[in-house]
Amino acid sequence: MRSIFSDKSSIILRAMLSQPQRKWVARDFEKEFSLGKSRAASVLSILRKNGFVGGKVSGRTAYNILLSPKELLGEWVKFYNFEMNKSYLYYSPVKNLLPQLKTLINAKGLRGGYSLTMHTGANLLTNYVNTDNIYFYLNCDKFDEVLLDLRQSLSLKELKKGGNVFIVKPHYKESIFVNKQQIKGFDVVSNLQLYLDLFSFPQRGKEHAQYLIKVLQEKGVHFV
Repeated sequence: MRSIFSDKSSIILRAMLSQPQRKWVARDFEKEFSLGKSRAASVLSILRKNGFVGGKVSGRTAYNILLSPKELLGEWVKFYNFEMNKSYLYYSPVKNLLPQLKTLINAKGLRGGYSLTMHTGANLLTNYVNTDNIYFYLNCDKFDEVLLDLRQSLSLKELKKGGNVFIVKPHYKESIFVNKQQIKGFDVVSNLQLYLDLFSFPQRGKEHAQYLIKVLQEKGVHFV
């Protein structure tokens, strides 16, 4: 089971959870996500053996459909937690830093290379947890160089613990931005990734993750 939660394999899970009623075949993931058909077939086979996927096994009309999204997500949060990412901790005395951060990132041509997460991203949907902390993924080829540039441009003070700005190098380098979204002008990871990140977070993370699902369901959005 652990193999299906790896970076590239998780793209299949992300796709199926975002379209739970869709009937999938392995070549769909090859065409739409540039995944090898053998990898897709292997992941679908594991999902089927564990009861998460059903459908027709063989023939020209064969297909795979998600049966147990909630149970699959339950297995995922047993494997993944936010600490698997590498977080760089900083302090900024600037109030309302987020708009400045977005402007700077866009000015440096990194638009599309960042996404808010944790309470920072989820609050744009829920406004549930009162916090000034900023968490965002930075995913680019020259991570260290860009990180240093952001630190200097925003006068961020590096810390060993604490802080209010967390720049995150993602564990899921290939799949972290699958189904990313724009909310109130900011790039935010998918609702699924918000849930995964929040679930194991000790500061009201699980509580916020569960509230996020409630808010999304009230809006007719379902991924579990």
